[in-house]
Amino acid sequence: MKIYLAARYSRAAQLRDVRAKLEANGHEVTSRWIDGGHEVTKEGSTEAAHTERSRFAEEDWHDMMQADCVISFTEEPRTTKTRGGRHVEFGGALGAGKRCIVVGWRENVFHCLPQIEFYPSWDGALAAVQ
Repeated sequence: MKIYLAARYSRAAQLRDVRAKLEANGHEVTSRWIDGGHEVTKEGSTEAAHTERSRFAEEDWHDMMQADCVISFTEEPRTTKTRGGRHVEFGGALGAGKRCIVVGWRENVFHCLPQIEFYPSWDGALAAVQ
């Protein structure tokens, strides 16, 4: 099965480990972003340049649409600002009729839909995609 992994960018190293486990079980992970190349590079800015952000979005959307299943690693609710691109990826996958798995927290109401598979931890999700 082709699987797209969605999460905060700061979790890329963790998701490289997740990818290794999935690939060891015969799956293909389509998420290029976890290998880097989507870092904010505009010096002195908290945001990447528009052209960089456009490339990030196009690559992520393409990778997500190539997958059969999207696994979203969510975050505990907090009060600080987040960008949340993983929610767009989740919505795109849901709209495309892909298998959707949420790991961690139900961050928004769409994570509660009956067709969404929810696991509080990665171990449960990994067992579900075996």
